[in-house]
Amino acid sequence: MRVLVTGGAGYIGSVVAKRLLEHGEEVAVLDDLSTGHADAVPEGAELHLGRVHDAGSVLAGCRFDAAVHLAAASLVAESIADPAKYEENNVVGSRRLLEALGGLGVGVLVFSSTAAVYGEPESVPIEEDAPTRPVNPYGASKLAVDEMLAAEAERSGLAAVSLRYFNVAGAYAGLGERHHPETHLVPIALEVALGLRPSLVVYGDDYPTPDGTCVRDYIHVADIAEAHLAALAHAEAGRHRVYNLGNGTGFSVLEVIAAVERVTGRMLEVTVGPRRPGDPAVLVASSARARLELGWSPRRASLERIVGDAFEVLEARRGEQP
Repeated sequence: MRVLVTGGAGYIGSVVAKRLLEHGEEVAVLDDLSTGHADAVPEGAELHLGRVHDAGSVLAGCRFDAAVHLAAASLVAESIADPAKYEENNVVGSRRLLEALGGLGVGVLVFSSTAAVYGEPESVPIEEDAPTRPVNPYGASKLAVDEMLAAEAERSGLAAVSLRYFNVAGAYAGLGERHHPETHLVPIALEVALGLRPSLVVYGDDYPTPDGTCVRDYIHVADIAEAHLAALAHAEAGRHRVYNLGNGTGFSVLEVIAAVERVTGRMLEVTVGPRRPGDPAVLVASSARARLELGWSPRRASLERIVGDAFEVLEARRGEQP
């Protein structure tokens, strides 16, 4: 297949593009490099500079069999401070992309959704038919696109799949997290271990969890990428399917910090701060549907593997840190 990857210069997008190439597909990346990096685009993939809003003009004359849509703004705190940005980037941008897909020949779309659509879950592990009640504009914007895809599949016959990620971490083929600023726990903790920042803040230690800190389901970025390949292979014309992607096991913030200390052999300086608005106490996935219908299951499930792979890449890039 010839596959368009929006956001393919970003963390997850670059790994998805790499795995597609390794699978024998032709890959083109659409990215405006506002948060991505040109050198993260894997060798063999074409890079087209531009926003998804302008996909029709930027990619004029190109033809694709399928698209993987990862381009988005994705910071919870920023979405609360600037909800209009998330409406424009994530919702309007996705609408413009959908409008362009027909002209590009795309009949299959796999969308990067999020566990944030569920908000505070009524029970865990979270299944796909759980109520969707996002507690921040980021989650609300992703849910709006999920609903947009369902309507588009019914209207035009698009084969659409939404993959609702839980907490993605780890690294693959030298491709790791390079966010500026960095907001994710695993790379922040590793930066503390490497002496790239003095300490990390645990946001809240009074949640209704065993140790008082938030519990999240961490999944390796390469496992996420392989779920995209499976979704592309199993998408059905005229249907919109939703799949949760996680390990099905939750780890608290303090458990992740302990894993980083074990992997690196270094103790971390940790302080406790107030809760962040919009942070649910527990988010853990049920990936049973993905296992059954896509034949997918995570193969790099241990927290030590996830942290260790991220550490290897971050340590190799240490001299490039700002």
